[in-house]
Amino acid sequence: MKSIAQNEVLPLAAERSSLWRMMLRSPMMCAGLVIGVIVLLLALLSPWLIINDPLLIQMSDRLLPPSWTYPLGTDHLGRCVFSRLMAGASTTLGLSLLASTAVVVIGIPVGLAAGFANRRLDSLLMRLADGAGALPEFLMAIAVAGFLGPGLTNVILAIAIVKWIGYARLVRGIALAEREKEYILASIVSGSGKWTIVRRHLLRQMYAPITIMAAADVGKTILLISALSYLGLGAQPPSPEWGAMLSDGRPYFQTAPELMIFPGLCILMVVLACNLISDGLRDVLDIRAR
Repeated sequence: MKSIAQNEVLPLAAERSSLWRMMLRSPMMCAGLVIGVIVLLLALLSPWLIINDPLLIQMSDRLLPPSWTYPLGTDHLGRCVFSRLMAGASTTLGLSLLASTAVVVIGIPVGLAAGFANRRLDSLLMRLADGAGALPEFLMAIAVAGFLGPGLTNVILAIAIVKWIGYARLVRGIALAEREKEYILASIVSGSGKWTIVRRHLLRQMYAPITIMAAADVGKTILLISALSYLGLGAQPPSPEWGAMLSDGRPYFQTAPELMIFPGLCILMVVLACNLISDGLRDVLDIRAR
């Protein structure tokens, strides 16, 4: 028994080591990881990097240029832009990761049930997917967030309601394609239950496309959260969120463009990192792409 277990573990370890080597050889993956790690470290270390109170209003210091006291200057209310960016990093990234996790947690079980276990749910899911596909995600998110009301919790709910269907459709398609293959039929004949088949076989086929899709979706979710906050449906004043900072700096773009440039650059860097990581994962994990 021990030798059998070792024979099963060794190929898995070799496969993982090979994947890591391929990831490190991908220029896009390395660039995305470097940018992502830097942004993540800044978000984690933000409580120690904040040099001024991000919520403190000082009208006597409004719209100041960069200085030693205010490295990126101040906004229209005299608040430190650098401190607000650091405080907003944890808010924006945390919300995007939370929303993406909620979408994956909802979409995968529904897709598995629709594609492998329940034909009625499959029919209902397809009707929902067809209806959701008639409108862009952004417009649907605006409609749902407007109906629920402004607030960060409602933004997460709106994103989860809008985006879970994409994951469910992806998982359903994989389940439908795999359930008729010989190894699944052999597993059924040998007496394996549905949960065993899902855990041992289907999830292994799904982790690569789901990982690639989730990596790209984190960047899209950040854009969606920032856009909703920019429209006044997300973070509410005085919350230091990047989208809300863009909205606050819009009236002063001609006199103080840095109020929009700095949060815009932060959003751009995170979205770029997510896209590069997604493309790198596609090159490494997608067998057809290789």
